[in-house]
Amino acid sequence: MVRAIVGANWGDEGKGKITDMLSKKADIVIRFQGGSNAGHTIINNYGRFALHLLPSGVFYEHTTSIIGNGVALNIPYLIKEINSIVEKGVPTPKILVSDRAQLLMPYHILQDSYEEARLAGKAYGSTKSGIAPFYADKYAKIGIQVSELFDNDILSEKVEKICLLKNTLFEHLYNKPALVKEEILNTLFEYRDMIAPYVCDVSEYLYNAIKSGKNILLEGQLGSLKDPDHGIYPMVTSSSTLAAYGAIGAGIPPYEIKEVIAVVKAYSSAVGAGEFVSEIKDENEAEELRKRGGDSGEYGATTGRPRRMGWFDAVASRYGCRIQGATEAVLTVLDVLGYLDKLPVCVGYEIDGKVTKDFPVTAKLKKAKPVYEYLEGWKSDIRGIKEYKDLPLNCRKYIEFIEKELGVPIKMVSNGAGREDIIYR
Repeated sequence: MVRAIVGANWGDEGKGKITDMLSKKADIVIRFQGGSNAGHTIINNYGRFALHLLPSGVFYEHTTSIIGNGVALNIPYLIKEINSIVEKGVPTPKILVSDRAQLLMPYHILQDSYEEARLAGKAYGSTKSGIAPFYADKYAKIGIQVSELFDNDILSEKVEKICLLKNTLFEHLYNKPALVKEEILNTLFEYRDMIAPYVCDVSEYLYNAIKSGKNILLEGQLGSLKDPDHGIYPMVTSSSTLAAYGAIGAGIPPYEIKEVIAVVKAYSSAVGAGEFVSEIKDENEAEELRKRGGDSGEYGATTGRPRRMGWFDAVASRYGCRIQGATEAVLTVLDVLGYLDKLPVCVGYEIDGKVTKDFPVTAKLKKAKPVYEYLEGWKSDIRGIKEYKDLPLNCRKYIEFIEKELGVPIKMVSNGAGREDIIYR
């Protein structure tokens, strides 16, 4: 059976922990989109890890971890990440990389940095990981597929074309040095040697795995509101963050995705620019939540940037679950809120004097003001509690209020950073 684990918000919902936990019963875990631009933080018996390219199932010896064709593959970054977890005592993971995945190259990272510098105050808040230029090249058909690494003639012809196009930008728009064909080819030959042991026809592998009844997890990056089609465009990522894309980015039939687990944060956070209706405007209030949040404060796992903080946004989260096709939800970081007397929940948006509960397009979102309901806090530490019935009454009321707003059953509640800090409902 195939299950997808995806984010319902702006990313940073705690998907890594949930994937790590569910991987205990999984045979295969697949990354199907994005690249090293986002991170999944995991705390387990091996220590604390921030994964960027590796699937979160790498900590179990029985799982096979797959980099799907939809991923922006930074080969040296992947190899470095594998080595870093092995150095910390994690058994060497079983890794497969799709022969149809495309390469994120050093010139993509350069272009990303150059463009952000050019845009200056109007920049999109890129992580400068090369993601946008990578996907632009992919759809412009000048990307380099893993399979092409093993054909020197194809590589030579393609790199020549890349240099012609990129150098027009680099030299005349950015006033930067030109790319050199021979240097790029030498880099590609190095990459070929590094990745060769892992290359596989992943779609065929997964076809056979599904036929034999294997348990498969699709692990999404970022969240619904960062999807380029359905998110807060243009302040979005460059690949689809939706479960539906898992079929394309992994190479499986869409009807094989039987369950979609949407991970929802008990409050809101976002990295980078973009519309964020329930954002806390009082910086002291925001900083208090930021310091208490996550597993070691709310800071980007990739960039280290302080996250923007907000109260739970029922409008955005309900939309996020809907657009993901969620069959169930997981509520994370609930334990963080135990210090509050009152819990604001954004239940509607006021736009041009009218209140809506539907998440609008970005142009209307810019005008939206939050409409809050306030719930009583529980004023206690809920970490360590294992049974739902043992949670404080006001805590259960908060969960049940959110569940009603989402319209999706909350099957799990995370009440701590560790792998076992989970309550099943």
